[in-house]
Amino acid sequence: MLGFFVIFYILITLLVGAISSRFVRNSKDYVLAGRRLPLFLASSALFATWFGSETLMGASSKFVDGGVLAVIEDPFGAALCLSLVGLFFARPLYRMNILTFGDLYRNRFGKKIEFLSALFMIPSYFGWIAAQLVAMGIVINSLFGFEMYVGILLASIVVLIYTYVGGMWAISITDFVQTILIVVGLAVLVWDLKEKAGGFNTVLSNSQPGFFNFFPPLELKAVLAYIAAWITIGLGSIPQQDIFQRVMSSKSEKVAVYSSYLGALMYLTVAFLPLLAGYFARKVYPDIAAGDSQMILPQVVLIHSSLLIQILFFGALLSAILSTASGAILAPATVLGENLIRPLLKNPGEARLLRILRFSVLSVTVISTAMALSQTNIYQLVADSSSISLVSLFVPLVSALFWKRSTATGSIFAMFWGTSAWIGCKYWGPDWLPASLLGLAISFIGQLIGNFFPIARLEKRESIQADILLRPADLDS
Repeated sequence: MLGFFVIFYILITLLVGAISSRFVRNSKDYVLAGRRLPLFLASSALFATWFGSETLMGASSKFVDGGVLAVIEDPFGAALCLSLVGLFFARPLYRMNILTFGDLYRNRFGKKIEFLSALFMIPSYFGWIAAQLVAMGIVINSLFGFEMYVGILLASIVVLIYTYVGGMWAISITDFVQTILIVVGLAVLVWDLKEKAGGFNTVLSNSQPGFFNFFPPLELKAVLAYIAAWITIGLGSIPQQDIFQRVMSSKSEKVAVYSSYLGALMYLTVAFLPLLAGYFARKVYPDIAAGDSQMILPQVVLIHSSLLIQILFFGALLSAILSTASGAILAPATVLGENLIRPLLKNPGEARLLRILRFSVLSVTVISTAMALSQTNIYQLVADSSSISLVSLFVPLVSALFWKRSTATGSIFAMFWGTSAWIGCKYWGPDWLPASLLGLAISFIGQLIGNFFPIARLEKRESIQADILLRPADLDS
């Protein structure tokens, strides 16, 4: 019976994608939903940006094993990111009326930086998408007993179909419905497990010392790790294309800002539900999924919960995975089509642009599926994805938006130096120093040096000032 409902849910999702395709008339509709999303759709889309497998299964398992300090990166870092986007980035970005961050770099620094930023941005998504496909594979394995690789392949096909057909319209509409299912399903599950565990007070009184500590001990290694956890998603996801597209899809600048704040609030509250569910589940059923904490919630629900709770939980889980995966696929596909393939063509028409974007969706899905088949740890897949954009793209974005003296040389130095430092520290650095912190610091230094000592042949001859970029755009253009 549960399997029937899961199949029915997936078919409904595909149907929504097919219906949404009717709204897609050009590339702007496909990528940004025509910039027509109202507040409730824009907010749910931003909330669903990261509320996927990493929060439901990866972060909940981390919380069970390590307490609050183990989940600073997600959900706290994710909420920080959306708050900062609303506070500093949504307004200037919305006014530019562009499709990708690559367009910003092209207008500000020239085609070299557009090309390089795309090369750094696109690979950072593969791990994120792969994590969602792995989670979907786990769900299919739990429900139907298929091998993991079969589940991953089926998941990639489902997400590919409705993203390929409907683009951002399909993503936004399904995100809204899926957000409702997530909240209802997780709330019912937490209430059920709380009652079985004897209530909040009973469970909290029996917790390990320091389990709910929000701040780390005053030791260098712990403090640096704490800071790195906050900024990995908190800053590292700001220059990512998926959040940019969801902000730009809003119907007005005000909606773009308010939806960011509302998405942060939703994330900070709803994201605690799977953490609490995992914690209660381990208290009530300590032997469940002892070897793999990622399986705690699926196994508890399957073995010890009623059919109604099973339907609600797996509906919430599938909703979270599908909504995150679809947006994560469309984002790098847009960058690939808009900033790498389109410049090679001479004045392509809208029909051809749509074909290019859909081909890009297919390409990104295939690569991410291959990555998912090679690694099955959800949390690690996601952490590496966010770190790449943090050390390569965050500093150039801030500099491009808010510093008129910023140069192409500085952006190139920031991207390459930051990434090189991150890789070097990750594999050969001391244990006490997080690679992301060193990478971010070196990226900042590279930007400064390049800004003050530009290399002439790297600079664009025609100068486009930041104050021109920040003027309100003609939304009908």
